[in-house]
Amino acid sequence: MKPYNDETLAALLADLESDRVERKESLRGGAPEAVREAVCAFANDLAGHAEPGVVFIGVRDDGAPAKLDVTDALLRQLADIKTDGNIVPPPSLLVERRSLGGHDMAVITVWPCDAPPARYKGRIHVRWGPRRGLASAQDERILNERRRFRDRPFDVQPLAEATQDDLDLLRFEQEYLPSAVAADVLAANERSREQRLAATKMTAEGGLRPTVLGLLVIGRSPSDWLPGAYTQFLRIAGTDLTAPVEDEAAIYGAVTDQIRRLEEKLDTHNRRSIRFAGVDRESRSEIYPMDALRQLVRNAFMHRSYEGTNAPIRVYWFDDRLEIHSPGGPFGCVTPDNFGQPGITDYRNPNLAEALHALGFVQRFGAGIAIARKALGDRLRFEIQPGFIAATIAGESHD
Repeated sequence: MKPYNDETLAALLADLESDRVERKESLRGGAPEAVREAVCAFANDLAGHAEPGVVFIGVRDDGAPAKLDVTDALLRQLADIKTDGNIVPPPSLLVERRSLGGHDMAVITVWPCDAPPARYKGRIHVRWGPRRGLASAQDERILNERRRFRDRPFDVQPLAEATQDDLDLLRFEQEYLPSAVAADVLAANERSREQRLAATKMTAEGGLRPTVLGLLVIGRSPSDWLPGAYTQFLRIAGTDLTAPVEDEAAIYGAVTDQIRRLEEKLDTHNRRSIRFAGVDRESRSEIYPMDALRQLVRNAFMHRSYEGTNAPIRVYWFDDRLEIHSPGGPFGCVTPDNFGQPGITDYRNPNLAEALHALGFVQRFGAGIAIARKALGDRLRFEIQPGFIAATIAGESHD
């Protein structure tokens, strides 16, 4: 992804009729909402330019500079558009301070997404000429047909022998659709169930074949088709795997069911102490902060590999530590050297990430490890290998 040079940006800025340009004087008032809608529309690239769209901040509608003070805080605010979880799948974009015609402005370059449609708060935004708005049913069909099968992520590839009978269609209608699609959009459209399944990437081939995503999110038994799509939990009364097992569970079902049941297990074993003596108000403590455990667990499900492995997610609770093992090593731009650094994230399963966000299991993309590290400090460490990533949390020190 190569950004535009100054000459190209200047030409785009001067073309007042271009459908690849959005201009804003500042980020005040309703501008943040409008900028996100524009980013979503450029990611969808309804016109099929196959080239980036650009949002200029600090420019009037007529192309004249607004003489905006382009601060680092403004650039950070704009960069948050990628990871704040409102546009899914997360857009590919670059935020820069650029000087054009002797005037500074903030420039957001947005590349078309590989697996449209992208949605902002459950709505599909597109552009027709210099105007933008919500996608019609025909627009949405065009975007759905444009998805590239050969280059698609594994999580939206269809499974040839699976059928709609392998999906929980009641769950799709009552749980997933209301979470993933805005209520007014859902009420207004007249699509068939097959069209809705295809539009949300739960199926392919005209709504007939479940995708990996469909089986993971609304499948009746995902592990029948993806052997590693389950979770193994062990509570071990000791400090190594040869010690007696105090509790164990193999957890099957849709990804969200596995997350809920695993978190219930962790909460049960996370015994709390309550202190009354010597304090004005009772204080409660837990062995491991549950908020941090939730972030690490959900990260494991979102980023693990479901392809080419029969390994489950493994959670081992020892007397002195807790380990979470996730199949699949670093992916994309994430490496062992930059793993966990703020702002460095990539998605092996971008559509599963979108689904977990819609269902409320992910609030902000790219923040899970940072939140866990803030809560756990030096107690948290990672082992990063080509085939797996393991998070180890040391137990409480009693020194």
